[in-house]
Amino acid sequence: MTRLRTLPRSSQWPALLFCAVIASLPMAAVPSAAEKKPITHDVYDGWRSIQGTQLSRDGTWLVYALTPQDGDGELVARNLKTGAEFRHPRGRAPVITPDGTAVVFTIAPLKADVDKAKKAKKKPEDQPKSGLGIMALSNGQVATVEKVKSFKVPAESSRWVAYLMEPVKDKTAEKADDKKEEEKSEETDKPKKKDKKKDPGSELIVREISSGSTSSIHEATEYDWAKDGAWLAYAVSSKVPEKDGVFARQSSDGATRALLSGLGNYKQLAFDEAGKQLAFASDRDEYKSDPAAFKLYHWVPADRTASVLVTASTAGMPAGFSVSDNGRVTFSKDGSKVFIGTAPLPPPEVEDAAEPIKVDIWSWKDPLLQPMQKVRADTEKKRTYQAVVHIKDRKLVQLASAEMPDVNFVEGTNAAVGESDVAYRQLVSWDGSYNDVFVVDLRTGARQKLLEKSYFGARMSPGGNYLLWYDDTARAWFAQRATAAAKPVNLTADLKVSFQDETWDTPNQPAPYGSPGWTEGDKSVLLYDRYDIWEVKPDGSGARMITKGLGREGKLAFRYQRLDPEERAIPAAKPILLSTTDDRTKATGYYRTALSGTSAPEKIIMADKQFGGVIKAKNADVVVLTAQRFEEFPDLWVTTTAFGDLKKVTDANPQQAHYRWGRSELIDYVNTDGKPLRAILTKPEDFDSSKKYPLMVYIYEELTNGLHRYSAPSPGTSVNMARYVSNGYIILQPDIVYDTGYPGESAEKCVIPAVQKVVSMGFVDPARVGIQGHSWGGYQITHLITRTNMFRAVEAGASVVNMVSAYGGTRWGTGMSRAFQYEKTQSRIGGPPWKDPLQFIENSPIFWVEKVKTPYLTIHNDEDDAVPWYQGIEFLSAMRRLGKEAYMFNYNGEKHGLRDRDNQKHWTVHMAEFFDHFL
Repeated sequence: MTRLRTLPRSSQWPALLFCAVIASLPMAAVPSAAEKKPITHDVYDGWRSIQGTQLSRDGTWLVYALTPQDGDGELVARNLKTGAEFRHPRGRAPVITPDGTAVVFTIAPLKADVDKAKKAKKKPEDQPKSGLGIMALSNGQVATVEKVKSFKVPAESSRWVAYLMEPVKDKTAEKADDKKEEEKSEETDKPKKKDKKKDPGSELIVREISSGSTSSIHEATEYDWAKDGAWLAYAVSSKVPEKDGVFARQSSDGATRALLSGLGNYKQLAFDEAGKQLAFASDRDEYKSDPAAFKLYHWVPADRTASVLVTASTAGMPAGFSVSDNGRVTFSKDGSKVFIGTAPLPPPEVEDAAEPIKVDIWSWKDPLLQPMQKVRADTEKKRTYQAVVHIKDRKLVQLASAEMPDVNFVEGTNAAVGESDVAYRQLVSWDGSYNDVFVVDLRTGARQKLLEKSYFGARMSPGGNYLLWYDDTARAWFAQRATAAAKPVNLTADLKVSFQDETWDTPNQPAPYGSPGWTEGDKSVLLYDRYDIWEVKPDGSGARMITKGLGREGKLAFRYQRLDPEERAIPAAKPILLSTTDDRTKATGYYRTALSGTSAPEKIIMADKQFGGVIKAKNADVVVLTAQRFEEFPDLWVTTTAFGDLKKVTDANPQQAHYRWGRSELIDYVNTDGKPLRAILTKPEDFDSSKKYPLMVYIYEELTNGLHRYSAPSPGTSVNMARYVSNGYIILQPDIVYDTGYPGESAEKCVIPAVQKVVSMGFVDPARVGIQGHSWGGYQITHLITRTNMFRAVEAGASVVNMVSAYGGTRWGTGMSRAFQYEKTQSRIGGPPWKDPLQFIENSPIFWVEKVKTPYLTIHNDEDDAVPWYQGIEFLSAMRRLGKEAYMFNYNGEKHGLRDRDNQKHWTVHMAEFFDHFL
């Protein structure tokens, strides 16, 4: 029996959708509104999400994981043609074989076992491990393997899977190591040179999927398949030194070749696209020396062993550099080049060296502040510099350097884009990130500077012929042939439309709307304005609006929808799909057009929902996507690229039908400057306009783009919309716009009128209005209660209260100074305290705290990595000094937002008790 759901005409769905909206899903008895229960805190754990969605190449099989917030999930494989389903407990991260006959997936450990280990405070190596599942899609039977660390399926072969087992603990060796540590701790001599330690590998299993037959390889560390599965390369780290090495196993007969062997480390194994050559890095020849230098090795199946391709003394290698063991080896698609990372050799360790003094020395000339240097220390220690090896000529070309650390090559060309922020690193603290941009020749390493102090950077066209960038000063898009001799061309100077964000309200440079890419052959580039899409040739000619003005005229924002993840250029000869958002109603959908035609885009589907997550089968006209609303979970729907017949194929949370929910709508209001704004108003599903409801206000910045976003019941740092509306609250989420220098006042001008608008509708009790927000939302609330007494209770999480001290504080997560926030971004003062002292004081709630009459709750954790937690202490201390009702929760060891689920639950319950008490 099937259940069909009719849709309102206003949804604009095509009539075809009424044919089979929910096919083959069982019908459940839906309770009446009076029978439904309010959401309680004990329902969170079982609410499920859909993860790891995969579609077989022929479009027959849809595979995904149903994962509860806290508990054991399951893997689901659904045949889209027959409706048949196979399931397996705790499955996740599925990979469908290319021929669509099997699914290989991870099996998570039992939640009960994980909780038990956590309670026992077991070490990571002693905690429960994941396993492996292989499901035959012919009958749903699953072969399982316990304690699997990783697995790989060849990209173009369905015959094999290789998986690396978790290491088996060697208790004898562990005891010996413990004894050594004890002896070492008893020593009073100065530290001595450390012995090199190389951990042994674990068992690697090669399995034929259809038959289940396996072969074992001992002490493997890394492995990689040739794309067609003909070869498996693997590295071995053995307790027996002579067994170390890199080996290649031929799949056809299992024959194995030792490509390089002997004591050492073997890393970064990589086959080329065709599976005809392999490259890897090893320090075998230098393992016993100090420091050890890695070499790059190369192998082709015609050779018995690997040959050296690059060493520290290879021509082109910078002095004092070698192949890095922290880099990544990759081939170009045509196999002619291999890209590697190089790095300076580490200095040799000195025996009997004195213990270093632990001191940080800060200097006004430091490019980066000390905290930022600390955060980046490990990354910088492992930093590599891109180089390329031209295999035929055995020629190394160094591309990146300390002066130009970042290089991105363009596949299929000899061009790369280099970027350097070296000259502008200090500006990160109070301004922004800038780069000089270079064009780099892969054949010679020669670099030509094309842009200086670029804010938005640049990228190369797919053919490597042009550089494209947005100039924030000229407020225009530019293109230039990839040579310094060429002149840049302003692509948009004559187009009477803005290509940067028209609603930008922070003191820094407005961002462009972006570009989805180039057409084939670098013939033209597509550019976005707020609503429409433009096509322009790289010489600036032939500019045309491919959306024919439908966007701005109808307030429809069109964006290119890529269906092929491997696509490098936008096809000009066949129809393309455009995702579309109605800026007035927030309805979404899809239009179709063709770059080669002259017709306006054709509407395929628009609905009062939020569509997303589009996946197309590689070899079939089958598309899977999600559709959601506040009250509708983003289940999976299946259709074709014509979107003519959408079928809902999942029902992740059927229990929702038994709980009271709500519906969201847009309302219009005007702020005190007379600017028309909008807000999301969410009402209980059994809303009665004759009743008086408590109102919960949630704020941040602009929130109305989330009108159709589903709200899953869950614990967290902020109020959960579903829980509050289910328990009889009205919820208001107003948009806020800002004037530079007056962020607090801007919030007043928007939030207070929005609340007044809702109260004037007659169904809200003005004596029961609360407000909650976190971080920037928390700041605005703390400011608001120094200006108004309209709120009965507030929660302002991780709030800045003193902009003067916060300006000079640190974002410990990044190590950055917080100054940039006030001068250029979210905090929106527009300058430093010594330039704008009155704005800093006026916008700091601490200076106006004596005016507060509202019960105040905050959460500010002692390892907050974004807002220094002393901000919370300042305000709580001031409220306490004045005898005003205030509470602060500090979850020890937590950061800016709660991460530990037990803490999330604890806080969610207590915040709800706070608001329920007052409202």
